[in-house]
Amino acid sequence: MILFLTFVAATLGITVWASRQTKTAADYYAGGRSFSGAQNGLAIGGDYMSAASFLGIAGIIALSGYDGFLYSIGFLVAWLVALLLVAELMRNSGKFTMADVLAFRMSPRPVRTAAGASTIVVSIFYLLAQMVGAGALVGLLLGIESEAGKLWTIVGVGTLMIVYVVFGGMKGTTWVQIVKAVLLMTGAALVTVLVLGKFGFNLSALLSQAAATSGPSGNTGSFLVPGLKYGTEAQGIAGKIDLISLGLALVLGTAGLPHILIRFYTVPTAKDARKSVLWGIGIIGVFYLLTLVLGFGAAALVGREEIVAGDPGGNTAAPLLALRIGEEIFGPVGGTILLAFIGAVAFATILAVVAGLTLASSSSFAHDLYAHVFRRGQASERQEVVVARISALVIGAIAIGLSILAQSQNVAFLVALAFAVAASGNLPAILYSLFWKRFNTSGAVSAIYGGLISALLLVIFSPVVSGSEAALFKDADFSWFPLSNPGILSIPIGFLCGWIGTIMSKEYNAAKYAEIEVRSLTGVGSEKAVKH
Repeated sequence: MILFLTFVAATLGITVWASRQTKTAADYYAGGRSFSGAQNGLAIGGDYMSAASFLGIAGIIALSGYDGFLYSIGFLVAWLVALLLVAELMRNSGKFTMADVLAFRMSPRPVRTAAGASTIVVSIFYLLAQMVGAGALVGLLLGIESEAGKLWTIVGVGTLMIVYVVFGGMKGTTWVQIVKAVLLMTGAALVTVLVLGKFGFNLSALLSQAAATSGPSGNTGSFLVPGLKYGTEAQGIAGKIDLISLGLALVLGTAGLPHILIRFYTVPTAKDARKSVLWGIGIIGVFYLLTLVLGFGAAALVGREEIVAGDPGGNTAAPLLALRIGEEIFGPVGGTILLAFIGAVAFATILAVVAGLTLASSSSFAHDLYAHVFRRGQASERQEVVVARISALVIGAIAIGLSILAQSQNVAFLVALAFAVAASGNLPAILYSLFWKRFNTSGAVSAIYGGLISALLLVIFSPVVSGSEAALFKDADFSWFPLSNPGILSIPIGFLCGWIGTIMSKEYNAAKYAEIEVRSLTGVGSEKAVKH
């Protein structure tokens, strides 16, 4: 409790300080574009290394072995797409949100409406994962086993995140993410070194012990090869297709995530945008290597039964590992202290990421929907910021309500759904806008709505929502779509809808495309976009 309260007090102090520095819309949305590449890289790492990364991936590796390890690889490889195709071009072309890039060469109102809706949906999906992780984590640390206790935990985390966003804006959120990234890397590295030391720094011995302790009885070898979660005999070919679908969503989804995209606007130059992504890749790459040891270490030292007893989705595997390895090396008190530290770090992770997500969605509502759609560009900066703060309250309340329904899901799995929705709706519109000369308003709106609606419908009629033990509605069954992740269908649908929408319309502005091409590739004129 002391560690929890210390961190909460420190981050609230940062938020109060940032609120005094936040005077303009640029301060609230983009932190005044005052962060260096290294600082923004740490913040990107903090944004990306979410509860799904720390709690969910460790848990899914501990329960599913090799198939869980694929989540780590997918999340990491995704950064190459963001670096090569999106980061610098977005920084040069936009102002505060993803829709700024799309609206530059198209009719702004329909495009901003579609982009705003997509941003809010993706952010809420991602928020679900963080809030579910918070309920599981705090329940473990404070010994809360009742449903009511976990419910109030989710409400508490949601309330804190709303406070961060409403008062601190991007500046406060970024500094919270930087602090959290340093703490998370320290905590994960400490537990990794202790686990490897336990096995004499012999990775083979660790994997063998993990397979023996947590692998299926009579066939422990299957824990270290593909097929334990995806492609089982019961799933048949659908399981293998589901794995491909997951991989597509993870690799393509990052470049369409709103809370990652807005991070590129917080740096002063395109060079800093590139540098921040390189810093982010370095930090995230090391971190995902650590999650492999955390996951297999939990499987080896804690065991499958105890992990599932702590949380059915496996979300408490990393904290339980910290407790076990701490007890074995430092005794009961040392184990408790290490658990408290890892728990406080994970809690910091959740708070920072939910703040970033809420900021992305509330910024999109205020800047895209309110200022440019409802008020037709007539809103003042002060009015925009007020609306952004009010929408943060509303979006936070919606996320709290939905998170209570999704408590039995693995958080890494929930994030994969958010990635699928982002890759289906946002990514086609962004890539077409930056690279296709013929692209127009009809194509952008079709791409966003086509990808978004198809992904949502496929999720609703999948085993995630009904027809399985871990579904949101366990007693119902309307799951005619066999795959848990819709990416393999919804991503091509998004690109196809964008193409069809474009060729069905005669709208074409060669001059605007030429201008955004020069601006996105060179940065010339981007400062003008920022000022206006």
